[in-house]
Amino acid sequence: MTLIRTRSSVLRLMAFVLFSGSAAFAQGPSSVDSLRSQLSDTQQKEATLQTRLKQLDEDLRPENIEKFFALNGSTQPEVLREQRKKQLESQKALLQTELDQLATSRARLEASIATAEAAAYRQSASSSESSPPPVVSSETMPAAKPKQTKPRARRQRTARRRRRG
Repeated sequence: MTLIRTRSSVLRLMAFVLFSGSAAFAQGPSSVDSLRSQLSDTQQKEATLQTRLKQLDEDLRPENIEKFFALNGSTQPEVLREQRKKQLESQKALLQTELDQLATSRARLEASIATAEAAAYRQSASSSESSPPPVVSSETMPAAKPKQTKPRARRQRTARRRRRG
């Protein structure tokens, strides 16, 4: 039951991220902060699911399945163990699917952040182009470097190659 709730909340989060990504992009610099907070939330949920997945891996070990039923008396313990194993494996498969979806969502958010940052940079660059260029005096201007010539050793090697043939 809780797994279904978790899955539905993850799906709602992914839908929110997908639909809010384009709207946040249009909002400007505040959208980058919004996208970063969404990315942080996604990473936290991903870490929580990974912890749960590790716990399921531990629960799937045969000795832990036997310990689960240690205090229950049954005439068919093998059937109960097999049912428990199938239940844990199905939960693990669902968690893995959710982790894959969160990884996709995280990648999209990272791409949206990069796009929003680039757009903000272009916007700030275009706004700075409309302002007059800074005045550079001859005192602050660096001296021009003279054109470098070939080093002597290189010229000598070239001359030797020509002589050889």
